[in-house]
Amino acid sequence: MPGQTGLGEFDLIARYLAPLSAAAPGAFNLADDAAVIPVPPGDDLVVTTDAMIESVHFLAKDGPERIARKLLRVNLSDLAAKGARPIGYQLILGLPAVPDEDWLQRFCSGLQQDQTAFGFPLYGGDTVRVPSGLTLGVTAFGSLPSGTMLRRSAAQAGDDLYVTGSIGDAALGLETKLNHRLFSSAAMMFFDSRLHLPTPRLAFGQGLRGIAHAAMDVSDGLVQDAGHIAAASGLQAIITADAVPLSLATRQAVQDDPMLLSAVLSGGDDYELLFTASPLQQPALAALSQSSGLAITRIGRMVAGQGVILQDKAGAPVALEHGGFQHFGRS
Repeated sequence: MPGQTGLGEFDLIARYLAPLSAAAPGAFNLADDAAVIPVPPGDDLVVTTDAMIESVHFLAKDGPERIARKLLRVNLSDLAAKGARPIGYQLILGLPAVPDEDWLQRFCSGLQQDQTAFGFPLYGGDTVRVPSGLTLGVTAFGSLPSGTMLRRSAAQAGDDLYVTGSIGDAALGLETKLNHRLFSSAAMMFFDSRLHLPTPRLAFGQGLRGIAHAAMDVSDGLVQDAGHIAAASGLQAIITADAVPLSLATRQAVQDDPMLLSAVLSGGDDYELLFTASPLQQPALAALSQSSGLAITRIGRMVAGQGVILQDKAGAPVALEHGGFQHFGRS
């Protein structure tokens, strides 16, 4: 990192990280070996962990503020998919060589911005030196009424399959970064924002408790993640490709180059909620969509069987070049 200093680990914690714990009394100003996580009586504690690794999930040139904010938001999205209310998080901060104080200040500024926005203070973690690149991780804590967590494995045959928002915008943002794909200036700015600053659907996820049967967020690609729900529930997911909601910018891009449809449906990083519900819940879902201001779209259904079938509106199969993102093995 440029601008390295002689900042030591404990100075780093006191100067940059401890202020992030100010809204978390159970963090003890990061001066102890552990924290106390408060959970309201009658609630379950929900815990999730996500990592972001340089050159895998982000590039150093993405900027420390945006890296920090995405790190929090992808973990908040996991809480949203479970129907949980955020409590706080712990941070793993793996830095190469000697920390760059300018980078740290900007990174922590990004954390503080979204901590404040989402009511999500720091409860501790660890700082380590790594051989190369940045290694970042968050363990996020949330709560919800006991026994109400939304799981992947509870879909039922006959359920409708829904997704929030729009799909594929982040994938096209990645196309511009890695493959130098050009779109209009407005579209490229929109895709870039969707890639780097996803919106965790927290209020909507909490509203899904008692309505949806199964849920998860779309991180590795719509088709692959539908397959996760199908596999966990012992069912088959049937998706109508034409029904998948696309933003105006993404729809235009696919119209201009139909080959982009594969990236849109399998690219990942959408962080929208994918969920199943009985057809009888359509009025409740419509009311939740209206009250939350978040569009939802029925994209298919769950049936007996296994795997995922992607088809057009006439029922003909739609082939994809890739199925979705995996860290190991083939997608």
